[in-house]
Amino acid sequence: MAGRGALLSGVAVLGIVAAVGTAVFLSSGTGLPTGTAGSGCGTGVVDPEIVAESDVRVDDFAGEQLVNAAEVMNAATAAGLPQRAQFIGVMTAIGESSLRNLTYGDDIRGVTNPDGSPTSSIGLFQQQSWWGSRATRLDPYLSATLFFDRLGALPGWEALAPTAAAHAVQRNADPDHYTRFFEPAVRIVQALTAAAGGADCAISVDDELLAQELVVHADDGSLRGLVPDHLRQIRWIANGERVPGCGIDTRILQIMVIAVRYFDEVGVSSLNRNCTGELLGAGAESWHYKSGGGRAVDFFSLNGVALTGADNQSLRLIGLLDPSMPAGSRVGQAQCRTAAGITLGLSLWGDIADTCNHLHIDVGGARDALLVH
Repeated sequence: MAGRGALLSGVAVLGIVAAVGTAVFLSSGTGLPTGTAGSGCGTGVVDPEIVAESDVRVDDFAGEQLVNAAEVMNAATAAGLPQRAQFIGVMTAIGESSLRNLTYGDDIRGVTNPDGSPTSSIGLFQQQSWWGSRATRLDPYLSATLFFDRLGALPGWEALAPTAAAHAVQRNADPDHYTRFFEPAVRIVQALTAAAGGADCAISVDDELLAQELVVHADDGSLRGLVPDHLRQIRWIANGERVPGCGIDTRILQIMVIAVRYFDEVGVSSLNRNCTGELLGAGAESWHYKSGGGRAVDFFSLNGVALTGADNQSLRLIGLLDPSMPAGSRVGQAQCRTAAGITLGLSLWGDIADTCNHLHIDVGGARDALLVH
């Protein structure tokens, strides 16, 4: 299927961060979207024919509904929008039509078309006549394109809660109408991405493979360290060497892989401090050092932006990780966000105070693995 059907990659993914005013709410329980720009694992284009011929089922959605979801996803990709837009588009279509291309909808009383005929909302997004022609509104791909044209033109849409972004485009009577449809939308987007070949973007659970991927980024400069250089710890693991006092928890390696896949440039200032002889911050009680260390990572920059834990890049990484982080893991810089008037709605993990010159993440208090696939 030319245009819509080729399997492409390289579309950046935004984290599942949704802000209303200065409060930031994070989705829960969905697992991590693995398609990203940095690794070439993009959201790409999902061939509707592949979906139609597959036996993919997500919750109660199947068949034509998932084909329509694929068209919505492809329209977002064609518009140059990230995977977050796919989530919002599919969420909106679920809320408006349950992903069915309806030829009927609700009339708006007292409102007429230019020719005096009554209006009627139709299609996946239940769009009124002022959105476009009937044929356009009944074409899943074209109607989704109309939706994404308006979404992309909305200032700051990426920082809005998904339901708020959808409401700003759709002007639904209830601004919270779409909230309950967000997690099913995430599951649908992930399932269709995997069905169309996105499984190659899965996050490994093998330390050496994770470290080898990170070394590629260290070699091309997209992963940087400071002095002392903690990245040498990654190189030893990649080479199969087990250097005493320099081990790194698999989950920390996974978090770093997620970061380098999502961001074009990642700066890491601290991993296992036993390896470098540092006793900073919390000293021996830090998960950088405690119980053998290597259970924490400090990011000092993302995409060239110095991190404070309250900046947009920090919030994007936190939001990207949130659905996957196990109970007992923690993210730092809580007081920096408080000072900025930002409140996180974390799913399972907690936040802690730390200095405002980096973003700290640790997993030492967590027993479970990251929810990645």
